[in-house]
Amino acid sequence: MKNILIPTDFSENAWNAIIYGLELFNKTSCTFYIINVHPIAAYSGGEPAMYISSEILEESILKENKEKMNNLIKRVEHLPINTRHTFKTEVSYGFFTDHIKKEVNNKDIDLIIMGTKGATGLKAVSMGSNTGDVITKVPCAVLAVPENAKYSRPNEIGFPTDLQLGYNWKVMQNVKELVIAHKSALRFLYVSSNQERFSEQQQKNRQFLEDYFTDTEFSFHILTGKKLDETIQNFIECRDLDMIVMVAKHLNFVERILFRPTVEKVSYHTTVPFLVLHD
Repeated sequence: MKNILIPTDFSENAWNAIIYGLELFNKTSCTFYIINVHPIAAYSGGEPAMYISSEILEESILKENKEKMNNLIKRVEHLPINTRHTFKTEVSYGFFTDHIKKEVNNKDIDLIIMGTKGATGLKAVSMGSNTGDVITKVPCAVLAVPENAKYSRPNEIGFPTDLQLGYNWKVMQNVKELVIAHKSALRFLYVSSNQERFSEQQQKNRQFLEDYFTDTEFSFHILTGKKLDETIQNFIECRDLDMIVMVAKHLNFVERILFRPTVEKVSYHTTVPFLVLHD
């Protein structure tokens, strides 16, 4: 049984993330925790910041959000019934990332699925900013589903790596489960800026990946490019990849791919889901 957390702001973008998650785990027994976290609003203007009282929140904002959540669940209930899936909902208020951390611990969450919006990276807008904060600050796997991503079986999954840091086999188990469940092919990508040779450590890490995934379909690709995000964009288009998987152990590497794209030449943020795992 997987425990999956899906935050929602009741937008179509968030609904798309729900649909994607239900399809991806169509054959897996899951409890989906669909939650809405209304942010704590502060007002200031020369005076000390004043916060909305809990009474006002309960009577107005949270009441409205609870009605929206009821409508959301009715929408879910109109989807084809999957007896492997159960749903639990919660509406609350607070600091978004702190609340997500608490939910992950209290509910033993295996995966967070979040919708992203905008072509300038995951920190472009409010929901994108939340997704970026969760990826970098919450030690839980995150599947970021772009607004224009439509589910199709992940036939080919890209795995960018600089091979600088070793991988934990328990983290790789999550990748292997995904690959086996969907009969996917895994495509490792190393981007070289000047065709340098692998260090001894990089060779060791590559060998670990090849040994670990020896019983699955995979291939290793080395491309030369000065801009990491543009090279990944070319690889995604060339291979027609359905998903990208990365490990957040090397956070700087992840941030270069997710948070600082060259807008006019990179479109994968709006089309390809990213699964970010934590060591």
